[in-house]
Order: sequence, then C-alpha cells, then structure tokens
Amino acid sequence: MTVEATPGMTLLEVAWKNCLKVEGACGGSMACSTCHLIIDSNWVEKLPRASDEESQMLDLTWGRKKNSRLGCQIKVTNQLNGLIVSLPIENTNLLGN
Repeated sequence: MTVEATPGMTLLEVAWKNCLKVEGACGGSMACSTCHLIIDSNWVEKLPRASDEESQMLDLTWGRKKNSRLGCQIKVTNQLNGLIVSLPIENTNLLGN
C-alpha cells in the first residue's frame, strides 16, 4: 500500500490519517510501544538514530527487530520519499488500554 504524507508529520500521524492499524495509545508521547513499526533495512541508515528513551521503550515491545522504531519518533521529510515501513504482527499496549 502506498500512502501520502506531509513533511513534518510523524509516521504515527501518517498511519492514523490513512486508517492503518497502528494504535498509538499514548498519543505519540513515547509512553507506550503501540506505534511500533519495522523500517525496511534499506532505509534504516537514512533515519536519525533512535534515542536511548526510544530504544528502552522498544525493548518492551513484542517482536522487536534491529530495524524496529516507534512511529511517533520519526518525522516525515522530503528525503524519506519512498520510505518502506511494515507493521509488526502484534504489539503490546503497556498502558493497559
């Protein structure tokens, strides 16, 4: 599936706008891991590195991979045109919602 995104939006916001099954229970405040996404390995190096806080939150998610990221932490830029992202099979809602 190909979706349109506006620069400045987070990948979580893009998912919501396109009715994708990405929960984002904390609203994008990095307090859960329900916006866990898997970035195509060809794109990982083109993204800013995950912060320590993001990495710690990802440690709590189900099915973390080395190319896992939180959608709330990645902002769309023109340089990311064509970015390939997958949804994990499952996610864990640490907020219990």
